[in-house]
Amino acid sequence: MAEGFFFDIELRLKIFENNYNSKSNLTKSSAITLLISAGILWSTGGFMVKMIVWPPLVIAGIRSGICALVIILFDKPKHLTFGKYTIGGAICYTIMVISFILANKLTSSANVILIQYTAPIYVAIFSFSFLGEKSTKVDWTIIIIVLCGLALCFFNELSFKNLSGNIFALVAGFGFAGTTLFLRKQKNGRPVDSVILGNILTFMICLPFILQDITFDFTPWVRVIYLGIFQLGIAYILYTKAIKHVSAIDAIIYPVIEPICNPLLAYVFLGELMTKDILIGGLLIILGIVFRGIIDLKNKEALV
Repeated sequence: MAEGFFFDIELRLKIFENNYNSKSNLTKSSAITLLISAGILWSTGGFMVKMIVWPPLVIAGIRSGICALVIILFDKPKHLTFGKYTIGGAICYTIMVISFILANKLTSSANVILIQYTAPIYVAIFSFSFLGEKSTKVDWTIIIIVLCGLALCFFNELSFKNLSGNIFALVAGFGFAGTTLFLRKQKNGRPVDSVILGNILTFMICLPFILQDITFDFTPWVRVIYLGIFQLGIAYILYTKAIKHVSAIDAIIYPVIEPICNPLLAYVFLGELMTKDILIGGLLIILGIVFRGIIDLKNKEALV
């Protein structure tokens, strides 16, 4: 039965790989679809991490180890690049994924989401100096709309009691912004190499904790394998493909679909009810993303 399960995953990845490679020149609309898909996959991480009883660095290390294998098997790199932007992206990625797991174990998912998704602000501030991509008034308007939506969704649940968890969530936000900027900087290269190196680095940092605290219970392994393959591996295959065809602001805004999915998943799997504030906040986020899409469409038509 286990062999059939892993054969099915391998077959699905092969089909996905063929479809992925057949669309080497993505349109911007296709790239946006990949970004939103990555956000949906990321959204499954918060509640799943809380359901795994292992210490946070064990989860982070094994998840990244599995993710690295998935991307290597999918991408089949002949060699990895080790330029300064590749290494910078790998370091930011490592900071992000470790801090995300620590934050989720030390504070509420609401805190993590609300604090981590200040990342679009950092990207908007640094995208011009680092990438030469100027943030417009429209960009800032959409960022404000999205942040207001996030605040409505989660502000009532925000707590400053778990200070260490909130700090790790803030660091995860910095890491997410840095990862996006460095991956976008490699738009003419191989941004996926930063993700591969980042996952290997994360695994090596966490290895002593894995060797000390790992258990072999079935349920945690199923959950962490899911996180490594789907929530991180396939999500970053999509993300690194899309980021070559969109601006850094697009790459950080469109995946904000992730916080909308979190309350939905908490409702489905944990029975947590969605409040009126969550519904209104989710609507604001969706409106911001749709507005961004309409602006992109109009800009594309103006260039035709």
